Amino acid sequence: MHVIVVGCGRVGSGLATGLVGQGHSVTVIDRNAKAFRRLPTEWSGTAVVGSGFDRNDLDRAGAGKAQALAAVTSGDNSNILTARIARETYDIPHVVARIYDPRRAQIYLRLGIPTVATVSWTIEQVRRRLLPDEIDVEWSDPTGGLTLVERGLPAAWAGRPLRLLEAPGRISLVSVTRAGIVHLSAGDLVGQEGDLLHLAATTEALGELHQRLGGSGTVGTGGTVGTGGTVGTGEHAAAGATGRRGVRGRRSGG
Repeated sequence: MHVIVVGCGRVGSGLATGLVGQGHSVTVIDRNAKAFRRLPTEWSGTAVVGSGFDRNDLDRAGAGKAQALAAVTSGDNSNILTARIARETYDIPHVVARIYDPRRAQIYLRLGIPTVATVSWTIEQVRRRLLPDEIDVEWSDPTGGLTLVERGLPAAWAGRPLRLLEAPGRISLVSVTRAGIVHLSAGDLVGQEGDLLHLAATTEALGELHQRLGGSGTVGTGGTVGTGGTVGTGEHAAAGATGRRGVRGRRSGG
């Protein structure tokens, strides 16, 4: 398909080069002709000196036949304006804008403009590597009400039924990756060292999920898991987890 990349910085040039390598037709737009020096010498796409929100320049770039456009300049306003023109004037079906301000990213997502918040993503990737034992939010829906989290199995959960992590309507175990094999029907599994968990949770339940993964206190309707690793049943079974607390690690941007 024909793709337009607006901005020929490190991101734009790398994106354009990769797309050409995949066999796509690519045109790069940048105001500075010197920016095209970042493209490889064997570059088979086209380059247009101009602006991503100038319709004449977009016409020269083939916006009328484009199926996708990425606005990845260093300016938030320019990227959003380019994305809106691409969507509203040229009806380009796949449009994404690079955004540095995470607050703007949320606003434009609600307007139907997909964004990638560079600063938020970078912060989150660094934080995850500094604090690997904390809950990691892999995905959040545009409303912010539902999240998908990834977490290695805590040592306290080895040998315990993983179904006890779930809470109806709040927390669901989506999959368990064990020894390189993904298990989608994971409710009957018992935790093993090295398991990688993916769980879906409402945003309000992230504190509850954090406590459950901590391996202490009440963890499910099927029984109470104490700090010593025992599971209570019968009249001692509890109705749910208690003691919510905040979770660092929610990804704010794209």
